[in-house]
Amino acid sequence: MKIIAIANQKGGVGKTTTSINLSVCLAELGKRVLLIDLDPQANATSGLGVELPDDDEDASFSLYHPLIGDVPALDKVMPTRIENLSIIPSEMNLAGTEIELARTDNHLTRLQEVLAPLREADQFDYCFLDTPPSLGVLMTTSLAASDEVLIPLQCEWFGLEGLAKIVGVIEQIRDSGANPNTGVEGIVMTMFDSRTNLARQVTDEVRAHFEEQVYNTVIPRSIRLGESPSFGLPIIEHDPRGPGANAYRSLAKEFLARHTTTSDPSTEEHSATDAAADGA
Repeated sequence: MKIIAIANQKGGVGKTTTSINLSVCLAELGKRVLLIDLDPQANATSGLGVELPDDDEDASFSLYHPLIGDVPALDKVMPTRIENLSIIPSEMNLAGTEIELARTDNHLTRLQEVLAPLREADQFDYCFLDTPPSLGVLMTTSLAASDEVLIPLQCEWFGLEGLAKIVGVIEQIRDSGANPNTGVEGIVMTMFDSRTNLARQVTDEVRAHFEEQVYNTVIPRSIRLGESPSFGLPIIEHDPRGPGANAYRSLAKEFLARHTTTSDPSTEEHSATDAAADGA
């Protein structure tokens, strides 16, 4: 299982939208995906239409108790109505971990330890961490737990400032020894408006500095993308033939092209299936 943090400390850049829709589109392609909502605002949870049981007021469904050491993360995994996609939802109690984890010596590596049994269980191909829009403990422990970081970047000049900051934090995490192998896997340009010169200028500027790390797929500015969370639907259900759905399906395929190797068992299985079909 590969763990990918979807992170940007700047809010309103399409981070949760990307977390939801990339996860759903990869699940649509047959990958086993776990989405972990680590933002106490729980937007990824509600954006997928996940409704938590309310028959037990003392029940907790988030990573709060695993993070403070009470229960294993595996106990918090919930299936969704979308095939191949599971979630560990968020609740407001997750905000308490910012204080409680800050008091511990291992706050930077705590999530890494919590997710280790999930990685060993090998139930998922990819685990996405939807991180909060801040540089608090939940963000930094997410970066330290991830194999790589995917950065959604809004096509505006202020986005460039935020990009420099998040890249700097990732470098600090790596240099601290908490996770020397993590790094920026890719940058996804979001809220792209082809009618403006600004969007093109920002995209060109990012490509000039980060080259291959920038995805070819850009996510357009779209009313349908913006309203789909209010219906609790991913974009491929809310507007399946629209530009937003097309973009995230394209992003999922580009993501897989970057991550698929000849040693990937699922790749070998698909290749064998394709060969059998061609022979038939």
